[in-house]
Amino acid sequence: MTANTPVLPPGPPTILVMMGVCGTGKTTIGKALAKRMGWTFQEGDDLHPPANIAKMKSGTPLDDADRGPWLAKVGGWISVQLTAGRSGVITCSALKRTYRSTIIGGRDDVILVYLKGSEKLIARRLGRRGDHFMPASLLASQIATLQAPGVRENPIVVKIDQPVEAQVEDIVEVLARRRGQTAA
Repeated sequence: MTANTPVLPPGPPTILVMMGVCGTGKTTIGKALAKRMGWTFQEGDDLHPPANIAKMKSGTPLDDADRGPWLAKVGGWISVQLTAGRSGVITCSALKRTYRSTIIGGRDDVILVYLKGSEKLIARRLGRRGDHFMPASLLASQIATLQAPGVRENPIVVKIDQPVEAQVEDIVEVLARRRGQTAA
C-alpha cells in the first residue's frame, strides 16, 4: 500500500490515541495520520495546564496529581468528538494503564496506537529536537513510568524505526483489518 492509497471507507467514529514516551513521534505521526484519514487532530500537549509545562521545562517530571487535570481534558476532547460523530487523532503519552483507563474509559471506539522504539533511537531524536518544552533529560523518567499496553488493551503497535509514511500505512492497514475491510 502506498501513501496515495485512498483512506478507509466510512465507518463508525473512531478516536486514535497516539501514545508513547517523549520523542517517539506522536505529533508527527498523528498529524500525518489525521491528514491521511481526513480526521480531526488534537495535540494533547496543548491541553496541559501552564503549571505542567513550566514543571517539565524545568526538568521536573510530572506526577499523577499533575497529570490528572490534563488527562481529564484529553478524555473530554475524546468525548466531544465521539458525541459529535467525528473521528479524530489525539496525542497523549498515556504512560500508565490508569491514565489510559481515565482517557479511554472502556470505550471500544477509542484505539491506542503505541509508538515503540529503542531508547537509543528516541534519545537521538530528542537530542535533535530544540523546539519542545520537554527536555531530553526526562526521557529516563518516562521510560521508568511507561507500562506498555497489553493484549487486553488491543493496541496498534508501530515500530518507529521506519519512515513516517510507512508508520501511517501500518496504522491504516490495521484499522482496515479491524473493520473487516481492506483499505480502498
